[in-house]
Amino acid sequence: MEAVILNIKDSIKSDRFLWSLVFILTFCSLLAVYSTSASLTKFHSDTTIFFLLKHVPFVIVGLFITWIFSKIDYLEFNKWAPVMLIIAVVLQIWALFFGVDINEAKRWIQVPFLDISFQPSDFAKIALICFVARSLSAKQDQIKSFKNAFVPLLLPIVVVCGLIAPANFSTAALLFLCCLMMLFVGRVSLVSIFGLILLGAAAFGFLIFLSEYFPHAIRSETWANRLNEFLNSEDGGHQIQQAKIAIANGGWFGESPGNSTLRNFVPYAWADFIYAIICEEWGVLIGGGGIILIYLMLLIHCVSIVTKSPKAFGALLAIGLGFNIVIHAFANIAVSLDLVPVTGVNLPMISKGGTSLLLTCAAFGMIISVSKNLKDLNLSSDSLDISTNHEESTD
Repeated sequence: MEAVILNIKDSIKSDRFLWSLVFILTFCSLLAVYSTSASLTKFHSDTTIFFLLKHVPFVIVGLFITWIFSKIDYLEFNKWAPVMLIIAVVLQIWALFFGVDINEAKRWIQVPFLDISFQPSDFAKIALICFVARSLSAKQDQIKSFKNAFVPLLLPIVVVCGLIAPANFSTAALLFLCCLMMLFVGRVSLVSIFGLILLGAAAFGFLIFLSEYFPHAIRSETWANRLNEFLNSEDGGHQIQQAKIAIANGGWFGESPGNSTLRNFVPYAWADFIYAIICEEWGVLIGGGGIILIYLMLLIHCVSIVTKSPKAFGALLAIGLGFNIVIHAFANIAVSLDLVPVTGVNLPMISKGGTSLLLTCAAFGMIISVSKNLKDLNLSSDSLDISTNHEESTD
């Protein structure tokens, strides 16, 4: 047991910065989930910590997953990428046809014999990012070639995003954007990237066409209602109005943790609109600005990995996973600020949600694995320089 504890401590020390971000986000999640879900416990239990008790096990398992993935050599993810992609496609097809219908969307798969469901789209995001990183790194010598480099990437991106889109268009669109950014970092030509954008637009148009024949499978009416509400409602719908009131009520310094009054009125305050409650309790300056700063620090660290990584796969994997986390975070924040239409996207590592939390933890572990490898390389090179200098001095 002592050896395991020492091993965990050594792993955390190897990349303290990323682990610090993980622990800060975890701490924010525990406080925010407890505060936002306390009003719901009267429907389930007499205790106000009912939902917190359900959330804590996921947090503990998530931290363990982060540690496990951080211990894996990131090059292993290169080998697993094709298999992960196949599994992701199969799971998405299963969810599309046989998934559990929750909130008029088939996003979840029920685990047999267990009262547990999960969203395969969360796994699909990591699988596709790994595959795109693998494909881009393998074709760097011919990356500008449309036929040899770009075409093999088209099918996986369009297929995975296309399978996610009918039930969860916002997640599909954000994943598509993440892939576009990876292609740009991977030096794919702008002409090819623009071609993929046109192809994505065509696929979206095809979904709209199919929605007339499969209205229950493709939520085009929900998309239209949200877009219409965003464009034509000056104050936004009920969700946005309550979120903006919560942010305004918090002011610069907040009402203090646990003292939110709008958590009882903001829909999905523990998930989609948790940022608004954080702003109300912690203030726009510390809570709102602090959360944004944490995600920006993650993105900057991932960018630094790109500039330092000797291998293209590690650089593309880290920046792809970093983009995915940060893009989803900013999309969630933008909804609460009424900058974009309502998306239904969680705040990564903070919102209540088992599948999203566990797979975001896995993504953090993969980024830590890449970052830790860079530190090991730097230490090795430093050791080599020292020994070389010593040999030169003795000569």
